[in-house]
Amino acid sequence: MAKKKSSAEKRHRKSEERRLRNKSTKSAVKTSVKKFVALAQKKDPNTDAALREMIKKLDTAAGKGIITKNAAARKKSRMTKYYNTVKAAQ
Repeated sequence: MAKKKSSAEKRHRKSEERRLRNKSTKSAVKTSVKKFVALAQKKDPNTDAALREMIKKLDTAAGKGIITKNAAARKKSRMTKYYNTVKAAQ
């Protein structure tokens, strides 16, 4: 914590708010990835909807700067490749 400087205290408060906001977005991304993988393993018909939702969450997080654009692209690419292999095996 800052040493009795109002601007430093405000900076600390704001960074804590941002950290919590980013944490919730990262958690939502991870949850959507897990949901997609679980549905893909079960060969559920809703897998394509879960893939679209996951891609949307990744793009949102990348747009906000929470994860890098390359990380989002890499995850989308890997999950799409996984989706296509599961779809081909059906």
